[in-house]
Amino acid sequence: MRIDAVLFDMDGTLLDSAPDFIAILQNMRAERDLPPLAENRLREVISGGAQAMLCAAFSLSPESGELETLRADFLQRYQNQCALLTRPFEGIASLLKTIEQRGLPWGVATNKPLCYAAPIMQQLALSQRAAVLLCPDHVANPKPAPDMLLLACKQLKLPARGVLYIGDDRRDIEAGIAAGMLTAAALWGYIQAEDNPADWGADFQFADPKQLQYWLENP
Repeated sequence: MRIDAVLFDMDGTLLDSAPDFIAILQNMRAERDLPPLAENRLREVISGGAQAMLCAAFSLSPESGELETLRADFLQRYQNQCALLTRPFEGIASLLKTIEQRGLPWGVATNKPLCYAAPIMQQLALSQRAAVLLCPDHVANPKPAPDMLLLACKQLKLPARGVLYIGDDRRDIEAGIAAGMLTAAALWGYIQAEDNPADWGADFQFADPKQLQYWLENP
């Protein structure tokens, strides 16, 4: 099977950003005289974004009047410390090396706003290596709409059918399918307990980056 390019979701797929999110949430709880939460309780809701994390951290409903104030506080803190603890997942460095050695472009298509995604890529020395970085800022509709992925193909000058998109959330797979790409579920990511990646419709499921690397090396 020919692969012409590889695209990654960011949080929970390319990067383990949970430590930064968790540190901020724990600090916000401490300032309100609340005890630390179990990290796994926060980690499993990260794919739901700031609202889901805050609801879990403070036992709030999405309709809570407190949520907007907490969200503004959370995002301001994250802007100032978005890559203190964030690192590529174990095995990603080797995977990217393999992709590059095969002469394939790779990039990122994420629902994380550009104001956070770009500095993270820069601080982790990935921005010069990535062929594309697509965020909601660049398109009318975020994932699960295919807009970002189709724009990535346009920028790469490649047909979607030869591009593999990897993500750890159902909406990633839905976006990839809608774009006409090959899709892979990143089982190492932030998958909620009630989710079943086998139901997402992905072409492939990979337990870890090493398994994906092996697949690319042995097409």
